[in-house]
Amino acid sequence: MTIRKTTADDFDEICRIYSEARAYMREYGNPGQWKDAHPAPEIVERDIQTGMSYVCVDGEKIAAVFYFNIELDPTYGKIDGQWLNDKPYGVVHRIARDRDATGAAAFCLDWCFEECRNLRIDTHCDNAPMRRLLDKLGFHYCGIIWIENGEERMAFQKAENL
Repeated sequence: MTIRKTTADDFDEICRIYSEARAYMREYGNPGQWKDAHPAPEIVERDIQTGMSYVCVDGEKIAAVFYFNIELDPTYGKIDGQWLNDKPYGVVHRIARDRDATGAAAFCLDWCFEECRNLRIDTHCDNAPMRRLLDKLGFHYCGIIWIENGEERMAFQKAENL
């Protein structure tokens, strides 16, 4: 597997993967995380245009998609809990994999950690598969954050030298 920046030519395949991920979440007890067709096509287009969307490619096939950037994410400014540190960090959002792409999400998160040794990510409390993956990869639960629409998310961080 390899990671590369997403291109406009990837748009339809990425939308398919996100649609599949929404169906998977509903099927496995997490109907609330990406309701209302999130991420919307406009968000996918913006991520691509700003260069913050990446795909994991396995052979010729897109195995996963995710947003990654080193930034101060406003949703992480207030936490009911405590971050591991206050150093600059990378953020991962909107990670989804093709149903047949076993190991792709872990590969993406490992790649992000190689790019920035201080990562933050959040997920819905009902997203048990993602919570298990984050635990397996050494992310620490830090507390609750609130996304733009006011919904709660579980916040995680992985930092070097912990």
